Amino acid sequence: MYKVDLPVDQSIEKAVERRRSAESARKARIFNTRLRVMGLDAEVLSQQIQEKKLQQNIERQRDKAFDKQREYHNVAQLQQDTDDREKRAALHTDLVQYWATQQRVEDSRDADLKCGLKGAFRITIPESELGPASMQMFQGEGIGEERVRREQMKNTERELRAQREDNARMHMGNKHREMLVSRELVCQDLREVQQADLEEECKKAIRIAYNDYNRALAVEKAEKLMEQRRREERENLAEIRHTLTSDMMTECAEAAEREVGGGKALRTLTDRWKGMSPQQLSAIHGERETQCRERQRQRDAEKIQDAAWDLQLLRLSREADEEEARAAELRRQTRIQMDLYNMQLAREQQAHQEYLDKKLYTNKPTKDYFYQFNTSSR
Repeated sequence: MYKVDLPVDQSIEKAVERRRSAESARKARIFNTRLRVMGLDAEVLSQQIQEKKLQQNIERQRDKAFDKQREYHNVAQLQQDTDDREKRAALHTDLVQYWATQQRVEDSRDADLKCGLKGAFRITIPESELGPASMQMFQGEGIGEERVRREQMKNTERELRAQREDNARMHMGNKHREMLVSRELVCQDLREVQQADLEEECKKAIRIAYNDYNRALAVEKAEKLMEQRRREERENLAEIRHTLTSDMMTECAEAAEREVGGGKALRTLTDRWKGMSPQQLSAIHGERETQCRERQRQRDAEKIQDAAWDLQLLRLSREADEEEARAAELRRQTRIQMDLYNMQLAREQQAHQEYLDKKLYTNKPTKDYFYQFNTSSR
């Protein structure tokens, strides 16, 4: 036969390698203390950690974007404020320049008044170059200006004098009105005082009338009390007289008895009864003595019965004491036997422990002995 090179079957090796990989993964899972004790899912935890990190990165990027946007807005706002201030400063500068060049005080119509000049403003341009529109003062304009000023001053003085007179008249009128008001207040106070006096006199008259009325009522009440006291005295004397002459004070025994049922029975009237007769008293005393003797016999019988019960209780207590003593002795004997038995067990356990320590377990295991365990996942 000829030697032929046949292809090697790789499936067996792949299967062996796959089983070895599975065994390694199984060992990693089983011998991992964290996973074996807590029972956690490492893949899920890793996924959650990745998601958490991704979420933190997104939030961090978003915060950075917000910070950049805030910085941009702040810079834009500062630039806008700066531009506004520059625009306002430039506008103010242009306005001041316009005032200085186009709206000068010297160019106004009343420049002679504002600048404190006498007469018209002097023109530096030659008059030959000026036209009719540039004329500011004509011939005959300043005539009578001093007289007009004096008239104006006189008119001003007259107006001021008239104002002072009006103020004085107004002040006098106010003083007159105040005087009238104060006089009216004084009259009003006098009327109030007179009215208060009249009210006081009326109150005094009313008090006098009330006092007279109360005095009359007191006299009438005193008379009524005297009449009532006299009537009560008459009634009390009549009651005393009736009591002294009644059957209760005369102690009539027949007055306390009344026939009932056509004369067949007698009934005692409690409001007229004066006491029992000697026969009734003797009968009651005899009945009481009989009851006392009967009560004495009952007490003697109860004493005999109590003595019998005391003897029975004494006998039972003695038997209970004897039974308790026997039980205590039995417990003492049992405790002694239990102590002896425990001592015997202790000696046997000590001997067994000495046998284990000195004879049986003399060869102590090394680390290699423990390392041979848990080397496979099966």
